[in-house]
Amino acid sequence: MLRGAFEGWHIVLILGVVVVLFGSRKLPDAARSVGQSLRIFKSEMKAAAQDDRPAQSTAAPVAPQAVEGRVVNQPTAQPADAVPQSTTTPQA
Repeated sequence: MLRGAFEGWHIVLILGVVVVLFGSRKLPDAARSVGQSLRIFKSEMKAAAQDDRPAQSTAAPVAPQAVEGRVVNQPTAQPADAVPQSTTTPQA
């Protein structure tokens, strides 16, 4: 529907309206923030690519150490589906 609708002078007219609306003072700030965002994105992509590579370290892998402990309060053994029973008899 809009195929071929914009010609060169249309784009120039739209850019002129943008300059008038936002002013020449806001446009450099907007361009600066877009450039900064692109630099941050690029550095994050590089960091993500480096994280995907396997680490080549010269240090020997450290085995997990055994932890000793004791059970302080051991629960009584009951089946998981056990229902607590009342010790009082129901009155009719």
